[in-house]
Amino acid sequence: MPETRTPRRRRGPAALAAVLAVTLVSTACSGAGGGSSSDGTAITVLMVGNPQMEDLAKVTADNFTKDTGIEVRFTILPENELRDRVTQDVATQGGQYDVATIGAYEAPIWAQNDWLHELSSYADADTAYDKGDLLEPMVASLSGADGKLYAAPFYGESSFLMYNKELFAAEGLTMPERPTWQQVAEFAERLDDDDAAGVSGICLRGLPGWGELFAPLTTVVNTFGGTWFEQDWTPKVNAPEFTEATKFYVDLLREHGQPGAPQSGFTECLNTFGQGKAAMWYDATSAAGPLEDPNASTVAGKVGYAYAPVNKTESAGWLWAWALAMPKTTKNADAAWKFISWATGKEYEKLVGSSLGWSRVPAGKRQSTYEIAEYRQSAEAFADITLKSIQEADPVSPGVQPRPALGVQFVGIPEFADLGTKVSQEVSAAIAGQSTVEQALAAGQRLAEEAASNHR
Repeated sequence: MPETRTPRRRRGPAALAAVLAVTLVSTACSGAGGGSSSDGTAITVLMVGNPQMEDLAKVTADNFTKDTGIEVRFTILPENELRDRVTQDVATQGGQYDVATIGAYEAPIWAQNDWLHELSSYADADTAYDKGDLLEPMVASLSGADGKLYAAPFYGESSFLMYNKELFAAEGLTMPERPTWQQVAEFAERLDDDDAAGVSGICLRGLPGWGELFAPLTTVVNTFGGTWFEQDWTPKVNAPEFTEATKFYVDLLREHGQPGAPQSGFTECLNTFGQGKAAMWYDATSAAGPLEDPNASTVAGKVGYAYAPVNKTESAGWLWAWALAMPKTTKNADAAWKFISWATGKEYEKLVGSSLGWSRVPAGKRQSTYEIAEYRQSAEAFADITLKSIQEADPVSPGVQPRPALGVQFVGIPEFADLGTKVSQEVSAAIAGQSTVEQALAAGQRLAEEAASNHR
């Protein structure tokens, strides 16, 4: 799920704030609130600061606003900040945003809380939208218990292993199509370069956050035989399987990972791998587009792609969608849907491909994307593995035991956002050498007991 996305052209974290500030000024002169467009309609949109969303902000004024007269005022934030802002606004019925970026975790929970407009009626009435073209895993993950769609997927993703083919070739190494985590660890040891070049064996997220560190780590836990909870809600955070997986992840990062791992999220790893400073990176399939953009990446054309590494399971990729939802508090529902329909529709993907480059298409949500010849050619290295990884992801049974709630890289309960974030802080401290994995998971077990008490 991924998760936090990076600015383009190899900018570091400090530059991200400046880029987002420029984006806000250039696309939404007055920011959220105030003013009006030429037809008297303006909407406010809260988005996560990743490359695909940045592209959306860049092309909106000259296309959507020009065609509809609807002004769009963007607020763009890093992932952890976005989650805090959108949750606070939607849960308190603040009404600051007409459209908000949410994910597969939030959509069914917030639908149950009656915080979102259902979108099925809008999509069904909008014949140009072609709801039936949306990939079923994306629709299922963004629907409520009533079967209605509550967020429209902007792009979908699973997870896979990316590797630098030139570095592998130089060492005479061959990456299997479906590697094991043990093989990945061996490759990382072989390829870790401690000299001045500073090439790490692997890049992995270590930044605290349930959608940062624990997105990849929970998939490792799953395939090592662990789980957050058994089917009867018995917490298993300090169980041997969960501990083994976490120790493996922490040790791999400490021994062969990138510098500053405890502060590294998706953004930082994309920057590191995109600069050729890591031999491998396990993360979201949506990273492939930016990596294959020669204007944003020094490794474009040099990246190989393999399925998510496994241990005890046959597959291990996560399932995620970044999606656009309409809070119940909006007073501009029709205009909000017009924007959502445009941004998540077929023609938008063609606009991005033809104007910005086909590698930058927000893929993973529509079957028709994979039938566009230009996209197929541009994404030849990763399109099929991305689509198959999405189709293989199993949110019902992602590990070796039955689960009490849906989710591959998360547990689909309201308490998980707080639980996962707090445990991730403990694990990140272990990566930094400030505590041990055992201490981190002992604290996590106590927190999981509190969360489980609400479901027994």
